[in-house]
Amino acid sequence: MSQQPAEEGPLGAARAWLRTRRRLLAGLSAWAAVPWLAACRDQPAFHGIDLTGADYAQDFNLPDAEGQRRTLADFRGKVVVVFFGYTQCPDVCPTSLGELAEAKRLLGADGQRMQGVFITVDPERDTPAVMRAYVASFDPSFVALRPDPSVLPELAKAFKVYYKKVDGPTPTSYTMDHSAGSYVYDTQGRLRLYHRYGSGAQGLASDVRRLLAEASAG
Repeated sequence: MSQQPAEEGPLGAARAWLRTRRRLLAGLSAWAAVPWLAACRDQPAFHGIDLTGADYAQDFNLPDAEGQRRTLADFRGKVVVVFFGYTQCPDVCPTSLGELAEAKRLLGADGQRMQGVFITVDPERDTPAVMRAYVASFDPSFVALRPDPSVLPELAKAFKVYYKKVDGPTPTSYTMDHSAGSYVYDTQGRLRLYHRYGSGAQGLASDVRRLLAEASAG
């Protein structure tokens, strides 16, 4: 039985590469025709860090500014965005809450299905009245939660949140170093995402919209 002579030199190598490329492209075309693969390819990624299945930041049980105890179950059916901070924060907190309010606006009618939750890391100065006025200045629907000073360390550990008191020139003029990011929960109260500080209202709104779509599809 006769055999085709082997192709040698650069031209032969180029022809062999072209044949291999055609086979690879044909294979990729066949894979692209598979419905589930096409769905995976078209599925956009979250803008936040995906924490689905994480075993921390699972829930809270804290009083709001009216003294009513709140848990994630109270907001079932909404996407919940939780941010830790304090009312005298000069920049990070107002920026983050401002972006949260803007994300709600960008969602239009779906904004009613997003719940902002602010948890103070400075319960000594953040009284219920102060917190109520503070969150209302960003959006009246936002909820402010105030852990007792004795509870705060364990809560911060459960959420992997860092905070530290930094002394100022007077006993009451201290500041608080703290983590700057938001946890995002789906409509069933499951932790799904972490949004870093400064990631923007557009990305947050997009992720909230996607989580709402998941809930509608399920």
